[in-house]
Amino acid sequence: MKVLLTSTLYPTPQAPKIVGGAEIFARRFAEGLVQRGDEVEVIRSASAPEQVRESCNGINVYSAPVRNFHLPFSLPKNIVKRSIWHAVDDWQMQAPLIAERIRAFKPDVLHSNNLSGLTTAIWRVAAQLGVPVLHTLHDYYLTCPRCSRFDKGRSCEHTCTSCGILTFHRKRATHWLSAVVGVSERVLSIHTDMGMFAETPILTVIRNASTEPPREPYPRPVCTTEVTFGFIGRLTEEKGIDNLMHALAMLPPNRIRMMIAGRVSEEEQRRLKAIAPHARIEFMGFVAPDDFYRQVDVVVAPSIWHDPGPLVVADAKAAGRPLLGTRFGGMPEVIEHGVTGWLTEADPQSLADSMLAVASDPHKIDEISRRLIADTNKWIFADVLSSYKNLYEQLREQRMSRVRAATTDAPRAVGKERLIPR
Repeated sequence: MKVLLTSTLYPTPQAPKIVGGAEIFARRFAEGLVQRGDEVEVIRSASAPEQVRESCNGINVYSAPVRNFHLPFSLPKNIVKRSIWHAVDDWQMQAPLIAERIRAFKPDVLHSNNLSGLTTAIWRVAAQLGVPVLHTLHDYYLTCPRCSRFDKGRSCEHTCTSCGILTFHRKRATHWLSAVVGVSERVLSIHTDMGMFAETPILTVIRNASTEPPREPYPRPVCTTEVTFGFIGRLTEEKGIDNLMHALAMLPPNRIRMMIAGRVSEEEQRRLKAIAPHARIEFMGFVAPDDFYRQVDVVVAPSIWHDPGPLVVADAKAAGRPLLGTRFGGMPEVIEHGVTGWLTEADPQSLADSMLAVASDPHKIDEISRRLIADTNKWIFADVLSSYKNLYEQLREQRMSRVRAATTDAPRAVGKERLIPR
């Protein structure tokens, strides 16, 4: 099987930038396919002018010039300039590097991930050249220029007028798709509830699994005097970091310790500490996930946006750590309250009450941790690869059927199929 994989970011030695989980997924996924014997090429957005092809772990990585006046993730703060950038991104019609690699590589499928800078033009070009297109929904690019559906401290329940205008052509471009995968039911339903993918033959859910290398989970000894909670990821408003600080301000510092892993400036550290001046908080900086999970009892994911499928949930489970999450996005689908973790409302008071309740029963923490460690039916990254491979085979077979039908002048209709999510 030949797969042309696209992603806005794809971390390599020459372009190591990482913003979120989608690019970590893309690289682990591409390398997993190669390990299974598939041929993979990657196209990402260029992060510098004249960026040359790079070979990384046996995969050729090409960088498509961004046909706009700024690179993705380096947009100006000026709202007018940002709007112009998004309008240009929305109107892109050409993807010359995609066309070039399709003709040279001859892939069986194009698998797109995040799209900023690459744009939906890649779908149009691939489909017109006869290549089936599968898109994975890691974010809300198709409905929101910011990709988050989050504004003014709140998750957006409706698409505002400006977002509708700036994503108009993105939504229209979905008719080029052969299959759409949501990393959660929630992210898929937000799109389908808006009437999107009505012409897409296959809609399904393939949940994220930990992208960390397989390892033996490790239990932590029960401590009845204090509980160590941990937060790992981007310290941004939508991830709920401020709510977490306000919750910590309400909690007894002698019972609860907080470890925070992620890049954060000293100025931001001071601001966050000022919210909860008496709380015991340790900023770990950017550390290996393994180092983080070894030091915490419970992971906290206080998101206040519909995070499609946060990798922290999968990583925490793989490490044998219970997770306290909010009822946003894909978290309620993968956290069984009281069995594999806990769910809470996102406001600071509810978060504080839930953290105190969890800390008051350390033996329950130990019970859930050991249950996660002993689970022999984990959803692992190998299962993710197998699920996508099945989709690829289905798309290739449909493509071959259309070719055979065309040669016999007897076209066959392909109906919409809704697969059962795992």
